[in-house]
Amino acid sequence: MTSGGQPMNVFFPFAAETLGVVVRVNPRFLPDQSDPQQRRYAWSYHVRIENRSPSPVQLTDRHWVITDGNGEVEEVRGPGVVGQTPVLEPGQSYDYVSGCGLTTPSGSMHGSFRMLAGKVPFDAAIPKFGLLSPPPRAVRK
Repeated sequence: MTSGGQPMNVFFPFAAETLGVVVRVNPRFLPDQSDPQQRRYAWSYHVRIENRSPSPVQLTDRHWVITDGNGEVEEVRGPGVVGQTPVLEPGQSYDYVSGCGLTTPSGSMHGSFRMLAGKVPFDAAIPKFGLLSPPPRAVRK
């Protein structure tokens, strides 16, 4: 699949497929919302969910596992994503952008989306992706 003639993995370098549901992620460090001196680091992540299955699916819940650079783990569970529980017909996709903050300059995220295919629930994997900040710049004197 391409977008504007470019392979999809250029825009979404992390992807996982479960039962015909593809979850793609593109994280981005947010330097304007980060303050290393205050141990505050921020990222946005763009998620695309594609339904390649022959049946409609609905996203009902999310489960994120967020690990900071010290190995501390936080799990986040809740209904839908960004206030939505989208239904995807075969061939449709759904995009959203959200964010994450850590007190370390790196970490990772992964998880799953609870999906319904008819009345049958399943967990679509969210691929593990890194939350990486650029190395600090040397201060010129």
